Amino acid sequence: EGVIKAWGLGVNKTEPIELTLALDEPQPDGFLLAGRYTLLDHEHALQRLLPLAQEQNVDMVVGGPYSSGILAGGAHFEYQQAPPEIIEKVKRIKALTDQHGISIKAAALQFSLAHPVAAAVIPGATRPSRIAEDLAALNENIPAAFWTELRESGLVSPAAPLPNGA
Repeated sequence: EGVIKAWGLGVNKTEPIELTLALDEPQPDGFLLAGRYTLLDHEHALQRLLPLAQEQNVDMVVGGPYSSGILAGGAHFEYQQAPPEIIEKVKRIKALTDQHGISIKAAALQFSLAHPVAAAVIPGATRPSRIAEDLAALNENIPAAFWTELRESGLVSPAAPLPNGA
């Protein structure tokens, strides 16, 4: 009837979107993937979901690019206290961001938007001042050397698209 102009789904697991994209019809126009395309958790999405979405020209909105707050100075990952291995990985990322004089928030946001299917990001804000911080992080200039070192250190997948073609 032409009542629905576009449709999609929002989830925090890749599998429901993969199943939806495998259907013959109707194909979604986009999806919200929360917490599964971040600096800390992106391998699974890169392997199966995002290539499929790209083939089908389906956009992604990235939700939760700060991984429940740990990439924004908090202590939570997956909505609970971060385990030691996550804390250690964040420390390694933070050491690189400090070395390059950039914020970890900027690295997290810009990484999440670098994939070709990423159309937008929803960082989430605990108070209004966070919106200005997020906007500043999106506009922060991150040198290509940071992205190169991040990849060379094994902190991001070799298959992950990086900002500015790094």
